[in-house]
Amino acid sequence: MRLYKTFYFLSLLSALVILLLLLTGYKSQTGPAVIFLFIALAIAFQGNKGLKGFSYTMVVLASVAAALFYPALFTKWGSFNLSILIVPLIQLIMFGMGTSMSFNDFVGIVKSPTGVIIGVLSHFIVMPLLGFLLAHFSGFPPEIAAGIVLIGCSPNGMASNVISYLARANVALSITITAISTSLSPFLTPLLMKLLAGQLIEINVWHMMMEILKMVILPIAAGLLFNHFFKGKVRWLDKAMPYVSMFGIAFSIVVIAAAGRDNLLSIGGLLILLVLIHNLTGYFLGYWSARLFKMRERDCRTIAIEVGMQNGGLATGIAQSLGKLATLGLAPGVFGPLMNVTGSILASWWHDKKPKDENES
Repeated sequence: MRLYKTFYFLSLLSALVILLLLLTGYKSQTGPAVIFLFIALAIAFQGNKGLKGFSYTMVVLASVAAALFYPALFTKWGSFNLSILIVPLIQLIMFGMGTSMSFNDFVGIVKSPTGVIIGVLSHFIVMPLLGFLLAHFSGFPPEIAAGIVLIGCSPNGMASNVISYLARANVALSITITAISTSLSPFLTPLLMKLLAGQLIEINVWHMMMEILKMVILPIAAGLLFNHFFKGKVRWLDKAMPYVSMFGIAFSIVVIAAAGRDNLLSIGGLLILLVLIHNLTGYFLGYWSARLFKMRERDCRTIAIEVGMQNGGLATGIAQSLGKLATLGLAPGVFGPLMNVTGSILASWWHDKKPKDENES
């Protein structure tokens, strides 16, 4: 359509304006053009089936750019600190996750124990250890380095279920692994953080357990009960929750970017590189951990996605609850949008490749 072509042209024009401003020494004046570039791409991508899934990522990038150029707008409104809203929004997102699940998802471990056990164990072994190694060699200040460990010790989120569907993976297995890993997170995440990041920052295991229970288990339990008793009866909620979740995640990332602006500007490039290595290595090792046990191709894809994709929202909420959003929260804030980009690319690649063993008995 002409509308989408127009926004492609406008995005190109914005890129040229940014380049011109940089070349003429007006770096600080590029803010509006950078923000508009991402907004224009978000609209343009809606007209392309292959790129449509990246529109939300472009919106997030536009928001992050706004936070970096104009941080005062995203830290406080008067005397009200916007970071206070992060935990309630995470709880709302977890409630939405619960409404999209059922108690049958937890029964999946009985029906397919091998895949679930391999997926959960791989997730809580591969990503925490990778996070520890990357943090150790990063050279970052302790609290920022600990954020890399934190995202590695977090469970997977609902984004992995969507990516599994797009990648022609085993969606039922994906949902079950997500449900089990999320249920275990109040116990495993604090213990792993104490073990792997205890030398970087002080970890109060009991306090972290209680915070995760409040942020994850209670809202998901409420969502499960809501879904059990009111499934199909409140259709507006079913339609609204995905948008609420997207807003909540974007809002959290923006507040983190504004709060940690100075740190991001000084280490942002290296942090993005390390987070990308963390994410991609998770996909690779997750896939081959399943291959090692001779699992079917669909299941291997699922475990690759479940291992590589983390619940950045929960990690952000933990950082906020510890009062370390601008440092501990940086790696989770970068990991979230980045994994959605890499996950979408991986899903697109796998979507066009039918599993070779699909017709096997």
